[in-house]
Amino acid sequence: MKLSIPAYKELEVNKLVFDYNGTLACDGQSNKKIKESLNELAMDFEVYILTADTFGTVKEEFDDTEIEIVIIDSEAGASFKKKFVKQLEASEVIAIGNGNNDALMLKEAALGILVLGAEGAASKALLNSDLVVRSIENCLEIFQHPKRLIASLRC
Repeated sequence: MKLSIPAYKELEVNKLVFDYNGTLACDGQSNKKIKESLNELAMDFEVYILTADTFGTVKEEFDDTEIEIVIIDSEAGASFKKKFVKQLEASEVIAIGNGNNDALMLKEAALGILVLGAEGAASKALLNSDLVVRSIENCLEIFQHPKRLIASLRC
């Protein structure tokens, strides 16, 4: 996805990195529509889910998708997520999350999107994001209508 956001930045991204619990799932459960949307995005992007898998459900939830699941250590989650985004070439990554352990990856990525879901969102993550959306569904719609980023982020 290439996008020029006036007086803000030029984006040329091909990777999406998602947090799981609080972002894609609530209490370890996602829904069919989210999985279908992510699978569609996987046709145009490399899609990753980074999670400590607190509820032990992520692999089962996404076993029939093209999404790469990365299980992380819950004690070092924030630094792992930042390092992961950096290794993917951060300038090509949109990171999506909601928690304290997402703050560093949101800041590191070319674009950080904070999802304000049922679980809420950490203020540290909010302050390190470029954009805040009301739900994961709203976030996924942005990839179908990327000019929404221009409307929200241009200076």
